[in-house]
Amino acid sequence: MEKPSVICALLATMIAKHRWGTPITEEALLILSAIDGDYPTAREVYDDLRTGAYVTYRGNRGIELDKSNFDELAEVLYHDCGWEAWEIESRLKQYEGLDDHDWA
Repeated sequence: MEKPSVICALLATMIAKHRWGTPITEEALLILSAIDGDYPTAREVYDDLRTGAYVTYRGNRGIELDKSNFDELAEVLYHDCGWEAWEIESRLKQYEGLDDHDWA
């Protein structure tokens, strides 16, 4: 699997399992994600995600989505993961900035 596919799988899992104040550990994220056993690449991508603007790293507790940077997350989901605008809107319910994006 290529890194963009792995990052999209990890992000999709994070979005699906997201609850405010409840980070997801690396092991849990890798087990729940559709990464087809590509754990070395997935671990590298997880390390990259820890420093991403739309992710908050909570140390041993794991990582969680950063609501204040959903604009960047929406761009990644649209451009890199191929999500449609309606899908982003339905999955990022707390994000109020969808009208600011130009996804024509």
